[in-house]
Amino acid sequence: MPGFPGVRSWGDAPGQGLQESVATALHREGAAPFGNSAREVARKSMDVLVLTGGGDNGAFGAGVLCGWTEHGDRPAFQLVTGLSTGALMAPLAFLGPAYDGPLKEVYTTISAKNIFKVKNIFSILTSESLADNRPLADLIAWYMTGKVLEDVAAEHRKGRRLFAGTTQLDSQRLVIWDLGAIAAGGRPQALALFRKILLASSALPGIFPPVYFQVEAGGQTYQEMHVDGATAAEALTYEYALQPLAAARKVEAGGGERPRRLFVIRNGRLRPEWQEVKPQSLSIMPRALATLIKNQSVGDLYRLYFEAQRDGFDYHLAVIPEDFQAAKREDFDPAYMNRLFRLGFDLARQGYPWAPKPPRL
Repeated sequence: MPGFPGVRSWGDAPGQGLQESVATALHREGAAPFGNSAREVARKSMDVLVLTGGGDNGAFGAGVLCGWTEHGDRPAFQLVTGLSTGALMAPLAFLGPAYDGPLKEVYTTISAKNIFKVKNIFSILTSESLADNRPLADLIAWYMTGKVLEDVAAEHRKGRRLFAGTTQLDSQRLVIWDLGAIAAGGRPQALALFRKILLASSALPGIFPPVYFQVEAGGQTYQEMHVDGATAAEALTYEYALQPLAAARKVEAGGGERPRRLFVIRNGRLRPEWQEVKPQSLSIMPRALATLIKNQSVGDLYRLYFEAQRDGFDYHLAVIPEDFQAAKREDFDPAYMNRLFRLGFDLARQGYPWAPKPPRL
C-alpha cells in the first residue's frame, strides 16, 4: 500500500509485516511490569477474540460483549479480529468497555435504510451490485472517528493488535489488515483507509459494490478489487500470515508461558433455518450467499479449534442458541436486533456458558 508499508499480508502465506508486528507486540507486553488493576491481571493470560460475520446477527455479539463487561471479567484482548459485521464491531470491541455505548447503539438503533439502498432495475442491469451501500459508508464514518483512530493507535503502541480481513477477488485470497498499524502510522490518509477496509470487509459480493484499493508492485500501480472478508473465511485468527506461538515462546522463555484463551463469537446460528425464498434474483442471491456462508462457518469453527489445539489455546465458543425464536420483517429489523442484543447481554451478564468445542464434536 503506497505510504503504508507492512500493514497487510495474505492470509494463506507468511507475511513479514504482520510477523514483525506481532513479535514487537509480544516483546512490548512481556517487558511491561504487572500491576494489580483488572487490566494488568488480564495480562496474565494471552487472550484472543474472534468476531465472525453475520449481518444483523452481529447484535448478538454486541450483546455478549456488553453483558461480559457487566459480569466483570471481560479481558483486555491481546488480539481482536473481525470479518464482515465482525470487522465493523472489532474496533469498538478492541477498545473495551469505554466503547460499549456506541457498540450497543450501532446494533440496536439502526435499520436497513442505514445500511443500503436497493437500486432500480435499470441501474442493476449495468451495475456491480444490486444495492448501494453508501448509507453503510456514512454509518462507518459516523462511528469510526478520529478519536477512535487515536485510541486504537494508543493500544497498538502498548502491544495489542487489531486485525480485519477482506477478500481480494481477482486472486481469490484472504487479506489480513493490521488496523492498529494503520492507526499508529501517523499518515494523514490513515482514517480514510481504516474506514475503507471496514467497508470492504462487509461488501457482500453481488449485493454491495466492491471496494477498490490502489497498490504498487514491481514498480507498477494496480487497482485491487476487494469484497466481504467472509467470502474467503467466516472467522480468522492469524491464519498462516504469522507464527505467534514461536514469538510468544521467545518472550515467555524467562518466566514461564501464560495460559492462552481463544474466544470465538459466532454471530449466527449453526443449523439450517427454513425461509421461503421468492423466485426473484433479489431474494435468491442473498439467500444463496447466506447458505454458503453459514455452511462455511461450521468448517471455520473446526479450523479454529484445530489451531487452538495446535498452539495451546483453550477454545471458547459462543453462538446464537437454537431455541431463540424471533421473526424479522426484513434484514436489519430493529425489533429483531434488540431482542438478539438482549439475549446475548443476559447470557453474558450471568456468565456466558462458553462451549469448549465446536458443535457435534
